Amino acid sequence: MARKRTNGRFSKSTRRRTNRKPKVNLTNLAVSALVANSVTNGLFQSNLMDFFTGNRDGVYRAGSDGSTRLTLPELIGWGSIKAGGNYSAGNDLQSVLTANLKANWVQIAIGVIGIPVVVNTAVKLIRKPIILPANRMLKNIGMDVKV
Repeated sequence: MARKRTNGRFSKSTRRRTNRKPKVNLTNLAVSALVANSVTNGLFQSNLMDFFTGNRDGVYRAGSDGSTRLTLPELIGWGSIKAGGNYSAGNDLQSVLTANLKANWVQIAIGVIGIPVVVNTAVKLIRKPIILPANRMLKNIGMDVKV
């Protein structure tokens, strides 16, 4: 280990581990999923899972409703659906998104601003009694995540 001279004395230099990957933070992952779900509910009228899969009530129905509910398969033209979607009363994508945003802007704002604030406050309150012991337990069993 290299030594460097400081004030006439030799001291050990600090060693840093540079090959360590950052751990996956489950709390941040959950907050991101909740915020994304809030935005897709507000803009596309479908939850996050249904938006990506095109399902509705467990059945694949992308583009069959002809309404303001949009899904990703409907937008990209997956399968027999025409690209761009099947909208209500001849509307285009911009008018559907604008109508959804006007109807749900409060829900989107609460989701985008409120969810992180509530989670950060809760994490600060339960850090010592719950989160720190949980992270130690996860480390001991070999999982490379943290709460």
